[in-house]
Amino acid sequence: MKSLLREDSDYYSGLREAAFSLAVRMHAGDIAQLLLHHGADSSQCRPDELVALRDAVDSGSPALVEALLDHGIRARYPESELLEMRELACRWHEAGVEAELRRRTGSSDQLVRTQVQDDEHDTVSEFALGGMSVRNGHSAILTDVEELLGIRASFEELMARALAHDPDHSAWGRAVLLLAGRRDHVTWEAAAALRTHPEPSHRLFGAEVLRFTHLFDDRDEDAFAAPALEIFTEWSADETDLAVLTRVLGALGQHADVRAEATLVAYADHADAGVRRTVADGFGTSPERTCFPDDVRKALLVLMTDADATVRRHACIKVAESRDRDPVLAHAMAALLDDADREVQVVAVHGLAHHDDERCVEAARRLGPPQPGSLEEEDYLFSARRYEWRRDGL
Repeated sequence: MKSLLREDSDYYSGLREAAFSLAVRMHAGDIAQLLLHHGADSSQCRPDELVALRDAVDSGSPALVEALLDHGIRARYPESELLEMRELACRWHEAGVEAELRRRTGSSDQLVRTQVQDDEHDTVSEFALGGMSVRNGHSAILTDVEELLGIRASFEELMARALAHDPDHSAWGRAVLLLAGRRDHVTWEAAAALRTHPEPSHRLFGAEVLRFTHLFDDRDEDAFAAPALEIFTEWSADETDLAVLTRVLGALGQHADVRAEATLVAYADHADAGVRRTVADGFGTSPERTCFPDDVRKALLVLMTDADATVRRHACIKVAESRDRDPVLAHAMAALLDDADREVQVVAVHGLAHHDDERCVEAARRLGPPQPGSLEEEDYLFSARRYEWRRDGL
């Protein structure tokens, strides 16, 4: 779908709305959202071409409900209907999907549960029983509808909705982003207090709220920058859980500050590949810097030879898109042209092209056309062609 929408936007412009209504009727919320992001105008769809909002809430798919609450058609739903949808989502949330499914179907058969991708970023569980299939995203739907209605749920309530699920669940993302968007010190202090909580899940939730609070603060004074840098620097030294540590280091990587980079460098040789990948991603945050500090450059060179292919790839991307033109970095990328992993080779081509290194041309030719459906690989390999145009003055 992404490839088709990218290929010829004019050709598909007349079909987006029909595709959107079809996706909604098929309860494919992820596809419906993708179409909206690529220009589908939901207001062109008649109500009878879509599913009822009640059916979407019953389905338990936050992505589907979000598509129906798109700004183009949001006004179709009066406040009274939205309040009813809040009550419906709350009923599912409080009863639990299994209990509500058994009540509605009257079935005592075994419940079938599968993990599904609800949208581009979040997952939910889908339960099948007695001919009905329902996703367990009602807590996330409840959060969305309350926000639309202007109902301010407490920090504790939103955290409880998130912690009832895995961190990849939609309920986490909705709760974290809503709390972070408040950008107030009461929310900040509540999240910061979780740093010493004995349960890693609580610490993880607190770290995410703090991280996004700083990330979303686009005010000139950047009031949360200094507190975030301080708390995450101290937190990294004490954290024992890998998942929480990874998020804390990821938060440090959002700071263009030598203290943040010094902390990241200390974890460049960590035993966990996920931590090392996060370290690589966190280097070079400052857009003004034209070269890496010596300790960061040294760490990146080591990470580019890491045993884990994903770590090598992330380190190479960071070098590729930097403005540091130290020849040792170009040589390190050239060494990855013979890497055992194709994705690493592709990134190395991209990096050499960005660094105006002739070696990218032959390497791109050897790799051949991009893998079908891989927009990222297409972009990276096309970097070599753009280099040739610059080289030849075209």
